[in-house]
Amino acid sequence: MIVLGIESSCDETGLALYDTERGLLSHALHSQIAMHQEYGGVVPELASRDHIRRALPLLQEVLSQAKLDKHQIDAIAYTQGPGLAGALLVGASVACGLAMALDKPIVGIHHLEGHLLSPLLASQPPQFPFIALLVSGGHTQLMRVDGVGRYQLLGETLDDAAGEAFDKSAKLLGLSYPGGPAISRMAEFGDPAAYKFPRPMLHSKDLNFSFSGLKTAVLTVVKNQPANICEQDKANIARGFVDALVDVLVAKSITALKENGLKRLVIAGGVGANQQLRTALNAAAAKRRYQVYYPELEFCTDNGAMIAFAGAMRLQQNPALATRDYGFNVRPRWPLHELQT
Repeated sequence: MIVLGIESSCDETGLALYDTERGLLSHALHSQIAMHQEYGGVVPELASRDHIRRALPLLQEVLSQAKLDKHQIDAIAYTQGPGLAGALLVGASVACGLAMALDKPIVGIHHLEGHLLSPLLASQPPQFPFIALLVSGGHTQLMRVDGVGRYQLLGETLDDAAGEAFDKSAKLLGLSYPGGPAISRMAEFGDPAAYKFPRPMLHSKDLNFSFSGLKTAVLTVVKNQPANICEQDKANIARGFVDALVDVLVAKSITALKENGLKRLVIAGGVGANQQLRTALNAAAAKRRYQVYYPELEFCTDNGAMIAFAGAMRLQQNPALATRDYGFNVRPRWPLHELQT
């Protein structure tokens, strides 16, 4: 079965073709970072319009890469939510219109499920069950994953997501959007002893997170600096922030593994590409003989490959999920526990 995946939930347009026998055949991605950079964040209306411009050329690109004709597609999977409503509508309309024209079944995919399953695209995928740390600009969650569609929420952020804290703290330091990679690069040159920021909810005795207080602590320190703060002091603040956030993510992840009696940890989402987080998780896991799995770097951020793969897994597990009802709807807010299994 060859599944076309379409991702358009935020500021990346991603399409991919996945074959249940041969694996990932092709994928193509367009990032809107350059377009949104001058605004310091994603502008939803601009994002939607750009998805419209990019979707069909990317479709031709993945078909060409895979040396396939569009009629050889067996099913189409698209991101139904959560995400920006206008952006989701573009992907849904392209998917449903194409499926109707080709008389192919469609299936709506939960964006977070795509991220949760993306490490299974790696050359050495993890085996179920495992603990998943989902860290991105919009989500920070710990989940137990026992199989496709079998997800148990263990803890989540009560306010800002980790990626959001990265972006907002980077903006306080005058760094360009997207802030996560920028503040992480700057932190590499900082003194870890210069600033000790709080580790929010580190000892809360649960698996929830909170990062708004950490962001406020960075704001307070920045306000107390001279107007012409030097680059070294910026690097020191960045290092203190990154160390604090990473310490919390690592500690909660290790606790989740202990409490569930599991030894496999999967990292998913854009923040999963962060080198400081990877280094700290690898060190903590090695001490306890745990295994940590990451998606390929190209699949950490939003992409069509994870949607095509999730769609293929869903349809293999339950073919009844496929429909030829092309009257589509999207779910900008969609709790993962409401997924149909």
